[in-house]
Amino acid sequence: MLRTYKAVLRGNQVEWIDPPPAPARPTPVHITVLEDEAVEPAARGREMAAALEALASADRLPGIDAAVWERELRQDRTLPGRED
Repeated sequence: MLRTYKAVLRGNQVEWIDPPPAPARPTPVHITVLEDEAVEPAARGREMAAALEALASADRLPGIDAAVWERELRQDRTLPGRED
């Protein structure tokens, strides 16, 4: 089974965040660089808010009133076995 250990790569040195593995001999490894995790959460939140504002301000469906459309969509229907 493959196990994952968190670490930071600094140049050609690996700095372990989690306790490192304790192999008895040299052990081959695969290292995946996670570039997106370097972005601070606050910056990611600002980018998401800006994208949502851009979507909200874009008039993608001109001539359609969203409130009217939702009211029509949510019309009550007769329940099975019940008459008006």
